[in-house]
Amino acid sequence: MKGTNLGELEELILLSVANLAEQAYGLAIRDFIKERCARSVSISTVHATIHRLEDKGYLTSRYDNSSAAERGGRPKLIFNISSAGREAIRVARDQRNNLWNTIPSLSFNIALT
Repeated sequence: MKGTNLGELEELILLSVANLAEQAYGLAIRDFIKERCARSVSISTVHATIHRLEDKGYLTSRYDNSSAAERGGRPKLIFNISSAGREAIRVARDQRNNLWNTIPSLSFNIALT
């Protein structure tokens, strides 16, 4: 089925949302990727990828009004990974592990930790 494989950034965002849980909103996701992956991603790229993941059914969203007063009346849009999203990152992990596990002996050392 076309469009079901995860791109690199899609995978990073799904994993970030899974890690951040109830604190998974746009800026927090961007900052998590920057801190954990040493990768700078613009907030517009994060939002575009999030919308693509929502269209695929891998993320859901809801508004959190608890911090709206601090944010000038604007609620945070919190993202959650769906069961389809959990399955997508499991499949991606299994595919990568399968490829790593089939690397033949090489003439140099590869750290497989």
